[in-house]
Amino acid sequence: MYIKRAVEETVQKVAATFPVMLVTGPRQVGKSTMLEKLAEPDRKIVTLDDPDIRYLAKSDPALFMQRYTPPLIIDEIQYAPELLPYIKMAVDKSKKNGEYWLTGSQSFVMMRDISETLAGRIGIINLLGLSTSEINSVPSEVFTTDPDRLMKRTDVVKRLDLNELYFRIFKGSMPKLYADENIDIETYYRSYIDTYLKRDIKDLTQVADEMTFYNFMTVVAARTAKPVIYEEIASESGISSPTAKKWLSILLSSNIIAIVQPYYNNVLKRVTKMPLLHFLDTGLCAHLLKWGNPEALERGAMSGAFFESYVFSEIYKSYLNVGKEPPLYYYRDKDKKEIDLLIYENGTLYPIEIKKSASPGKDAVKHFKVLNPVTEPEKFGEITRVKIKIGKGAVICMVKDLLPLDAKNWYVPAWLI
Repeated sequence: MYIKRAVEETVQKVAATFPVMLVTGPRQVGKSTMLEKLAEPDRKIVTLDDPDIRYLAKSDPALFMQRYTPPLIIDEIQYAPELLPYIKMAVDKSKKNGEYWLTGSQSFVMMRDISETLAGRIGIINLLGLSTSEINSVPSEVFTTDPDRLMKRTDVVKRLDLNELYFRIFKGSMPKLYADENIDIETYYRSYIDTYLKRDIKDLTQVADEMTFYNFMTVVAARTAKPVIYEEIASESGISSPTAKKWLSILLSSNIIAIVQPYYNNVLKRVTKMPLLHFLDTGLCAHLLKWGNPEALERGAMSGAFFESYVFSEIYKSYLNVGKEPPLYYYRDKDKKEIDLLIYENGTLYPIEIKKSASPGKDAVKHFKVLNPVTEPEKFGEITRVKIKIGKGAVICMVKDLLPLDAKNWYVPAWLI
């Protein structure tokens, strides 16, 4: 069963704008399946997973290009970067858009090669696992704290209670788990991690010790929704700090995690510089940490962290699905005042607090006021043109309905995002 993806319209636009389109993202999120569904009848499909085809692409890319002519889908392009200069020559000659559709895991090496070789000729789309909107077949929208737009969405979105939401968090976002309800979740993720370690990690990054890297992944999973402290991660993983930094960049480039930068402004003098990390698939995170069922996860010590990472990943995907870079930050200062998420768009900051509670209370927004200096930069010796507005704020929580908290902030139910 094919699940319609929210990014499909973006794919069509990018394909009509550039000669080459790359859909990148973690393995098994449905990159190839989606492109095959959207492909015209005459578009050929070739996968570099096939060892014979891969050998031809690497050893004789010119002959490969003669054998496989556009319009063409090339799956797993990271296995044969030798093709890229030949694709460049082909599109420069034909000057047609949408000739080559590529898929690939986002390794640093591949992205650097593609950016350098196909600059100005390629549109890149990042695809992650399913959003809750996609799973429930409802229209996907970029998340907003605007209560008027959220109110319209309450009529179309499926409401989830606490147990349903934690089943969703525990199950994760992999399309295969929703296309076939008979697949055992634990077996699926065990196989997924095994393939990731044996293929992506070994082939693309030359990590010598798979088990040490697996242990490192579990340490990182335990730190979802927490600041990145390399020394602590290194110590808990039994590796050096430089190795922890390098390996974290591997998880980042594989789209296993996202790193959220702290929001910085000259008038906010006491902001910490540590980024925050979120696992992007809560199901994979739960499997790594050996949570056996959604009930135990909901009652466990990491329940709030999983809730926060789930909310973050849904908002993050909502931007990627329309082809936008997510403008997401967080706030933490030396007085330990925190704001879980900040959306910064069009000169306006939208503060968001994420609480696994049905009635968080007005204290949930007490730290929002730390942002007030950005609205009056002249008082702090900064020029007026750096003035920033503060928009509507939100407390995303387990409240049953969309409700006002005060004049500027609203309680937003987690099922609504």
